[in-house]
Amino acid sequence: MIPEGGDMSGLLAQAQAMQQQLMQAQQELAESEFTGSAGGDLVTATLTGAGELTGLTIKPEAVDPEDTETLSDLIIAAVRDANNKMKAGAAAKLGPLAGGLGGSGLGGSGLPGLPF
Repeated sequence: MIPEGGDMSGLLAQAQAMQQQLMQAQQELAESEFTGSAGGDLVTATLTGAGELTGLTIKPEAVDPEDTETLSDLIIAAVRDANNKMKAGAAAKLGPLAGGLGGSGLGGSGLPGLPF
């Protein structure tokens, strides 16, 4: 849809500016880290904004050789917590920009570089 007055160059400039803002926000997100925890901080996991697991800390008291299932559950919960924080950070940073480009929110929006 061409705006009233037919200023196509203004519309193109606005779209290019929004695309640049989106690319900058994606880069900032990819460089961010998100840490989640489980079991009262017995296990912590750190993810990048791109979804890469970069850190996993397990306190000694979380390790029971007789109950490795609980440790597995704590690790999964910590990674899930970090992932939820990463998604919330992405929504906060990219959501308004993606909406301005005709996106329907983040989940499945097809934005390049996002792991979801």
